[in-house]
Amino acid sequence: TQGPGLVGALLVGLAAAKALAFALGVPLLAVNHLEGHIYANFLVHRDLSFPLVCLVVSGGHTDLVLVRRHGDYRLLGRTRDDAAGEAFDKVARVLELGYPGGPALERLAREGNEEAVNFPRASVEGLDFSFSGLKTAVIQHLHRCQRAGEEVARADVAASFQKAVVDVLVEKTLEAARRTGCRDIILAGGVAANGRLRAAMQEGARREGRRVLYPPAELCTDNAAMIACAAYYRYLRGEEAPLTLNALPGLPLAPA
Repeated sequence: TQGPGLVGALLVGLAAAKALAFALGVPLLAVNHLEGHIYANFLVHRDLSFPLVCLVVSGGHTDLVLVRRHGDYRLLGRTRDDAAGEAFDKVARVLELGYPGGPALERLAREGNEEAVNFPRASVEGLDFSFSGLKTAVIQHLHRCQRAGEEVARADVAASFQKAVVDVLVEKTLEAARRTGCRDIILAGGVAANGRLRAAMQEGARREGRRVLYPPAELCTDNAAMIACAAYYRYLRGEEAPLTLNALPGLPLAPA
């Protein structure tokens, strides 16, 4: 993985990959981390048809990507502030659910009423996202309850917050599919393991005659197999990176 990500982790991985490539006399291939998440789908789905829309949703990224063919990407939309996974983790922290917060919040949300609190959905132009205001609204709601001496219904807060995030992710993703004429929608990244998101995306796509696919939960979070899969398709295209390759913490996947 060349990037994006924390430079220390990227450098360790690159050093190991360079050493193996040099010692074994095999090609070195540079993979974008987000590209890896996309290719987790190609490990398990054999009938994906291009072009397709991919929602990459994780702790660090919330991006809508048009995949026109292998290695050909166009960025359709991205978060302007917090990523969806980051918002999950921060809300989980204020609800004292621990870290990583996403899975814990999803479990708690199953016990709550998702209509209990009407949290805002950010109105952002185009296909971009914004979750900072939603995160702040949850914190303010908790503070209001505390000041009034009211008991906080944590499950209701978790469920209502989760629904607010999922509603926006589904709405924007379906709009991206409409604009690009894509039948297939794929999900990628850690938040793609969220059952509420999967169910809502499936239902929305079904109404429009579209198909939604996603990897199993163990392939949604960071893993080596997804990077290897992306590298495999680069190898088929005859690509090879030099041993002078450097880490790029802000490496973009595609132009907007």
